[in-house]
Amino acid sequence: MSPPTDISGAARNLTDQVSTSLNLSVSPSAAHLSPLSSFDARAARQTAASRLPPKLLKPFATQDIKVLLLENVNITGRSMLSEQGYQVEFLKSSLPEDQLIEKIRDVHVIGVRSKTKLTERVLREAHNLLVIGCFCIGTNQVDLQYAANNGIAVFNSPFSNSRSVAELMIAEIITLARQLGDRSLEMHNGTWNKLSNKCWEVRGKVLGIIGYGHIGSQLSVLAEAMGMTVIYYDVVNLMAMGTARQVPTMQELLNTADFVTLHVPELPETKNMFSTEQFEQMKDGSYLLNASRGSVVDIPALVQAMRTGKIAGAALDVYPHEPAGNGDYFNKDLAPWAADLRGLKNIILTPHIGGSTEEAQSAIGIEVGQALIRYVNEGSTLGAVNMPEVTLRSLTIDEPNHARIIFIHNNVPGVLRKVNEILGDHNVDKQMTDSRGDVAYLMADVSSVDSDNIKDLYDQLEGLSSRIMTRILF
Repeated sequence: MSPPTDISGAARNLTDQVSTSLNLSVSPSAAHLSPLSSFDARAARQTAASRLPPKLLKPFATQDIKVLLLENVNITGRSMLSEQGYQVEFLKSSLPEDQLIEKIRDVHVIGVRSKTKLTERVLREAHNLLVIGCFCIGTNQVDLQYAANNGIAVFNSPFSNSRSVAELMIAEIITLARQLGDRSLEMHNGTWNKLSNKCWEVRGKVLGIIGYGHIGSQLSVLAEAMGMTVIYYDVVNLMAMGTARQVPTMQELLNTADFVTLHVPELPETKNMFSTEQFEQMKDGSYLLNASRGSVVDIPALVQAMRTGKIAGAALDVYPHEPAGNGDYFNKDLAPWAADLRGLKNIILTPHIGGSTEEAQSAIGIEVGQALIRYVNEGSTLGAVNMPEVTLRSLTIDEPNHARIIFIHNNVPGVLRKVNEILGDHNVDKQMTDSRGDVAYLMADVSSVDSDNIKDLYDQLEGLSSRIMTRILF
């Protein structure tokens, strides 16, 4: 196994490369930075020289780190993982469950997007798996509880594609208001059909946002810039951006908004949250856009609302059932409603591309790639969606005989006492522990240990009845 590299430097270099190739600034204030004075530059060099580089840790009782990346994970993430010396296998598509089980048996890290289903049946066969990276916002494709109960951390990218999704919503709002999809299709079929009937400006119209998180709030700002009035509904009170206004009930939003956009997670309480009752509460001739999760909208109810003219247009980027790969699959074999949707006027159907931009996928690759490397190399769970968030400062090169103990265990009384009895013969420099539900996560740095000590510590921790997973980095 090649030695791991310093993630902080690698991440900075890769970020710089991506930003340069895409002509992006990685800092909001980058345009306002002035060159360092000679004094500032000298001080910066002295400060940097005084900092000791981090110690590059390697795992005990683990062979070369094997990584499986599915669904065409962006090259930024692939490159970061490869540069660590990990063995990276990359596939452009998802895999059927039986093939996935064969592939996952000996991997330590798996990276997926939204199509791969990491069910209990799959994870049960993943005997070496340490961590899962979801290179997307959602994590509903993973059995999070089973993963946590078996010491497998899960990371995602909650922020990186928010702007891309918000921009898609703006594009679709204008497209629906002007019936651009229908006019374009008519022109492709040779029909010239110039009209203005029921074509609108978006200026002065009311946008109702359901779910005012990262995407909803960005959409709010963009919509206001175009002269729209923004109202939003969320299950928690959230600070409004600009002049947007939170309304107390979803019904009030539906009664008021000309355009309604959905940005909610997939939960039992959001399944079919938009059905016949909600369509009846919407204004006549209003529009619905869904870029959240396919289970949120009752598709047959939407079809009926559009056929009756209650809804003037709709845009869907997600569906209750989606094909596993690209091809001619959006038809009645996928679901009976697919043909119904294709037969409607003024409806935009896109294949789950809300976050599919070069910028978003590059940023997601970096964000999730960094999280995976930090977890594998340092044990940090910051940002994990199913584990307690625990981290310690990096060990440095002047701490050569130190080891980092990571003990994931059932959250039951008496475990810390037993762990500290095992560690008691060594100097514990740092220790942190936290719990989340039935799972607890402990990190401790111990000094003055050699390979025999490490093996003894590992064997003793493995022998505890509360153990879920033991890792030692040294």
